[in-house]
Amino acid sequence: MTVAIEMGLTTAGAGAAMDLEELLATRLLVQGNSGSGKSHLLRRLLEQSAPWVQQAIIDPEGDFVTLADRFGHLVIDAEDHTERGLQVAGERARLHRVSTVLNLEGLDAENQMRRAAAFLGGMFDVERDHWYPMLVVVDEAQLFAPAVAGEVSDEARKLSLGAMTNLMCRGRKRGLAGIIATQRLAKLAKNVAAEASNFLMGRTFLDIDMARAADLLGMERRQAEAFRDLERGQFMALGPALSRRPLRLNIGPTETSPRNSTPRLMPLPEATLEDARAVILAAPPPDASRPQRRPAPDLLEQLRAAKAAAPDISTEEVEVLISAEELAERRERVDRTLRAVLAAPDAGFRAIGVLYQEFVVRCRIEGLGASVLDLTEFRRMLTHARAGLGTDIAEDDAWREVTLRASILPDDMQGVFMMIARAAKEGWPCPGDAAIARAYGSHSLRRAQRLLGYMEEQGLIVVQLDGAGRRFVTLVELAWATAPGDPNGDDQPVDQVASAASA
Repeated sequence: MTVAIEMGLTTAGAGAAMDLEELLATRLLVQGNSGSGKSHLLRRLLEQSAPWVQQAIIDPEGDFVTLADRFGHLVIDAEDHTERGLQVAGERARLHRVSTVLNLEGLDAENQMRRAAAFLGGMFDVERDHWYPMLVVVDEAQLFAPAVAGEVSDEARKLSLGAMTNLMCRGRKRGLAGIIATQRLAKLAKNVAAEASNFLMGRTFLDIDMARAADLLGMERRQAEAFRDLERGQFMALGPALSRRPLRLNIGPTETSPRNSTPRLMPLPEATLEDARAVILAAPPPDASRPQRRPAPDLLEQLRAAKAAAPDISTEEVEVLISAEELAERRERVDRTLRAVLAAPDAGFRAIGVLYQEFVVRCRIEGLGASVLDLTEFRRMLTHARAGLGTDIAEDDAWREVTLRASILPDDMQGVFMMIARAAKEGWPCPGDAAIARAYGSHSLRRAQRLLGYMEEQGLIVVQLDGAGRRFVTLVELAWATAPGDPNGDDQPVDQVASAASA
């Protein structure tokens, strides 16, 4: 059966159709600078083919989630799932032949690459019995198959580029028809773009992109200059599924629309300057979800005052005069200063550099200039303090194994792991999402859940729920387990809070 997808009209007014079966046997590349109508073209293609074939859309901006209301696509918010969960979701989508939209909105570039790679890998690795035909659309493909290394890690780039290469090079035999769209051909990996045999080229102004397009289409450079003359929504089509010769066509209308529509001019509101001043510069309302920030202390003035009052004592004199009792007293004063810094309502949500700066100033004001910790030691003490650990616990032999296992995590996660480990060691209920987020320095409960999922992926913990929906965590290889606790609970247990406060 031959299915023709109506894409729009040619410049002569005739219908322009795309052979769906031929598209499934080949691959499609869509290129156009910002504002050329590239997303509109993809939406038209998806709408016209939705009744005939399963679809999967990798959507970095959340533009295609509106397809769910009209065509029944399953929207997967990648922010709510781990990489392993998205891999399994990709496998199950193919098993059950469900059209999906992977919404990557809200994630940074590296996490977008990792989660897209996991989802594509799940669809690619299904058993042969489930190799059903499927359109896989990747919008802004230059983000997932960059030509050169960017600010993301090499590991994330390799994962994403490998998944895109599998899609375009090996996906056809598995029923996966790759459709990639990009704003900049020059930023797209050549081995990914070169696998396309169908092309829809939109408005392009940069010479380097036109040179890449001319190279892919087998055109001369002066012929590629025609890409600059294309209107919005107008594309040059070439390929076995489109036309054997270059064909200019206008993309037809769509039934759905993106959430973010194209900006349009509209008249400005009529308002006097004084009214605008009263509205714009009015005091902001208090934020109920976050504690109000206090004004930053005048650090320079405090330092000047501290230097003026500080006695001039040499290092040799300090080493001679300070006894063991005085050293212990100094250590207690340093701990007390750290607790004063952390006592601020918003201390848990401030950057480590800001906390360290305030800590140094307070130490110098207290006459502890010679005992100020460096940033590395301060970070270690801060991690222990946020986990509610005292000196006696931190120096315990059994706890050294916990510290060693925590070292494989990023620095900002170690305090969370130690807090959970302490709750498990003492038999306290598992901390709730709010307590975990606060220890991490975040207000997001979803992030707390993702932290637990990441630690579980690293083989450090096992998260389980009892029959009442309460969560308990077991530390791998240590045989420690927390008591069941309410994940939605706001704070740690009373005993745990009291112990942490006295630490």
